[in-house]
Formats: sequence, structure tokens, C-alpha cells
Amino acid sequence: MNITYNSVKTKVSGLFQSSLFKNSSWGIISQMSQTLFLSLFFVILARMYPTGIFAKYIVANAIYQLVTAFSTMGLSQWFIREYMHTEDKPKMISKFIKMQIYFGLIFYAVNICLAFLLYGDQFTRVLIILMGVNVIFDNLINGIKSLNIANFEQKKTAIILTIESVLKFVAGCVLFIYPFSIITLSVILIAIRFLTLNLFLVIGSSNMITIKTLWGCSVSYFDLKAMVIMNWAFVIIGGVSIINWRMSNIIISKVLTAFDVANYEISFKIFSIAQILPVVISTSVFPLLVKHYSKHDKGDFFAFYKKMHVYYLLFGWLAYTFIYSFSNKLIPLAFGNAYLNNAEYTRQMFLTILVFPTALLQANVLIAMKMEKQDMLFNIIALVVNLSVCLLGVLYIKSLAVVNYSIFVSFLVFHIAQDILLLSRKMTTLLSVLKFYIISAAFTGGYILLSKAINPYILFTLTWIITLAVTFAGNKLQYTKPAILSKSMSR
Repeated sequence: MNITYNSVKTKVSGLFQSSLFKNSSWGIISQMSQTLFLSLFFVILARMYPTGIFAKYIVANAIYQLVTAFSTMGLSQWFIREYMHTEDKPKMISKFIKMQIYFGLIFYAVNICLAFLLYGDQFTRVLIILMGVNVIFDNLINGIKSLNIANFEQKKTAIILTIESVLKFVAGCVLFIYPFSIITLSVILIAIRFLTLNLFLVIGSSNMITIKTLWGCSVSYFDLKAMVIMNWAFVIIGGVSIINWRMSNIIISKVLTAFDVANYEISFKIFSIAQILPVVISTSVFPLLVKHYSKHDKGDFFAFYKKMHVYYLLFGWLAYTFIYSFSNKLIPLAFGNAYLNNAEYTRQMFLTILVFPTALLQANVLIAMKMEKQDMLFNIIALVVNLSVCLLGVLYIKSLAVVNYSIFVSFLVFHIAQDILLLSRKMTTLLSVLKFYIISAAFTGGYILLSKAINPYILFTLTWIITLAVTFAGNKLQYTKPAILSKSMSR
């Protein structure tokens, strides 16, 4: 008993001391608090503004996020990977940040062009142009966030972004006392983002970024061109992941109704909350994958990947079962009876969470192995699948369900393509891949069937008691076998 207690105590102590736990815990705590305030802010907007105005705000936000995805040129992961090995870190930081400033200015101009090309409505154009100002600020903030990840200092990023989320929530609360237009709100949000940028420059950059160092750093047109050409795979990876989601907003706004735009955004907002945990943990997992892969012996790299794969898989199941059981109660409670039927759309979208976490992990594995071009190709294939299924489906079946299912199909194709490559690199086995899909399908299908006969609270609780017990027993058996084998061999 004492041995068991001591071993558990040692494992818990080791967990709390690990860099993965320290950095991820700060990110998770921060993201949870941000999510709380930003979700409340979003709920306030959905309740305070008419659906038509709210839908236009969503469209403007989608355009801004779409442009932002490309404005960083997808260089964050490249910077984190290269920063860990470069000797002249100050020079690399200054050059990276200055490039982000230039890219931000260029893509703000792109944002303005899209406002006039895509929409004839003057109100929507003004919203797109106003919100697009954040592209410039976001690029600088993204650069400093990447620096903090590379230095394992996510704590700074967490504190600053939490402050920003609180300020946005306060701005939303003012609407109850003094209602104002969505244009005025957009100006206030720009001011808050500018304040966030200044906090990042003063607190978040560890004095590694100053006006003097940026001014002294020379970045020419040819430097920008060379950087993009050398790392064009990252540019596409960074952009495609956002296009997969945000192009749907534009398609819906053109083909379906304003109410469908609002419904899609509510489902996506809930999905965004669910993906926080794997995304935040990935910011700490990725540098560790790079570190393990740099070693001559790749045993630690394989073991770390397999362990993370189990955790990511379980999270996907947990998120899906929770939404399937409780979305019909929680969504009307949060957004009002106007969105009473949204639960079904959210359940459809959450099929993607079954493959999203492990696809994210496998994408990080490929980039750590310097196979970003293959990952880029998979992203392009997924985008083509998504847009093809979505456009064809919406033309013949004018339903939001088509959009949600097209996203799921695209991520499924993306995951399968990754599996095939990892199989060829002997990172996994065919049996493991088949078990992933068969068990996931059986788990999901079984849960859906049982939900028709069992109370959702009882079903959810029992499902996760059994699932965690089986997982724990499996891990225990896995670690016990080598010990038994080693004892028998010593005899």
C-alpha cells in the first residue's frame, strides 16, 4: 500500500514539475477565463442586437479572421521551431516582428479590397474595414505570443489576454445601461485591442522587442520574398485551417438566410470553446515534440506521441458526448428561445471534434519532423473537399446541415491522409489506425442509440466512469507487462 502511495505521489509531483503541465495549465486557466468572458460578451451581442445586424457583424468578423489567418503568413510554428536552435536570438526576433508589421499593413489593404469586392451593402463594408484594423495589431501580438511559446512563458500571454477578455465583457455590459450601435462597439473593440498590443510590448516581450532594435533591424522586400518562398508551406497551412471554417460564413451569407448565419456562428462559437483545451495544450506539446525529435534516439518521440494521442482522443469523445446530451438545454438558456433549434446544428458540427484533436496532434508531429509540405498538401485537399461538398450541397439542399457535414467530411479526409503518411513512416501501425476509427464509430454510435432510452445525466456519467476505468486498466496492464517480462527473463 505504501509503495502504491509513494509511486502515485512521485507521479503527481513529477506532473506538477513538468514544463508541459506548467505551461499548459497557465494556458488552460487563461483560456477558460477568457472563454467565460468572451462567451458572455457574445451572448450579450446575440441578445441585444437584431438578427440582421448581428449577422452582419459576424460576416465582418469572419472576413477579418480570414485575412488574419494569411497575414501572419503562417510563420508562427516556423519561428518556434527555428528559435529553439538559432544562436543569434535577438536578431531573429527583431526580423520576425518587423516582418509581421509589414505583413499586417499589406493584408489590411487586402481586407479593404475584400469589403468592396464581396459586399455591396455600405453598412457591412464599414464594419469589415473597421474590424480589419485589428489585422495590424494581431500580427504584432501573434509574433510576441510565438516568442513566449518558444521561451515557455505562456503565463504572460495568459494574463494579458485575460485582461482583454474582461474589458470586452465590460464593453458588452455597457449595452444594458447605454445601448449603442454595432459600429460604435467595433471602435471600442479596436481600442481594447490596441491596449492589448501595448501590454504585450511592455510586459509580454521580456524587453526583447524595442523600437530601437526594430528600427535597427533591416528587412528588405527581397527578405520578405525569400522568407515567404522558403516557408510557403507554413503560409498555406496557417491560412487553410481558418478558411475551412470562415469561408462557410461567407457561403451561408450569400446562399442562406441571416438566421442561418447567426445559427452557424453560435455553433462555431461553442465548438471554439471545446477546441480550447487541445489547442492550448498543443502550444506546449509542439516544442516538446521538436525537442524529442532532435534527439538521436527517437524512442522518446514515439512514446510521447502515442501517450498524447490517447489523451487527445478521449477529449474528443468527452466533448462530443457532452454536447450531444446537453446542448438542447444549454443553448436556449444562453442565447434565448430564438435559437431553440440550434442544438441540432451544434451536434452536427461537433462530429468534427471526434477527429479534430488527434488531427491537430498529428499535424504538429509532421511539422516537428519537418514534413510541413506534406501537411500543407493535406490541408489543401481538406479545403477542396470542404468547399466542393459545401457549395454543391447548399445549391441543391438549402440547409445549414450541409455546411456542418462538409466540415466533418473534410477533417475526416485530412485525418486519413495523415494516418497514411504516418503509416509509411512507421509512426503507427495499421491495427492502431483501424482501432481508432472502429472504436470511435462504435463509441459514438452506441452513445447516440443509448441516449434514446437512458436519461442524459445518467448516461453521460456512467459512460465516462466506464471509459476512464477501461482506459486506466489498459494503461496499467500495458506498463505491467514489460515488468513481468523483465522478471521472467532475469530468472
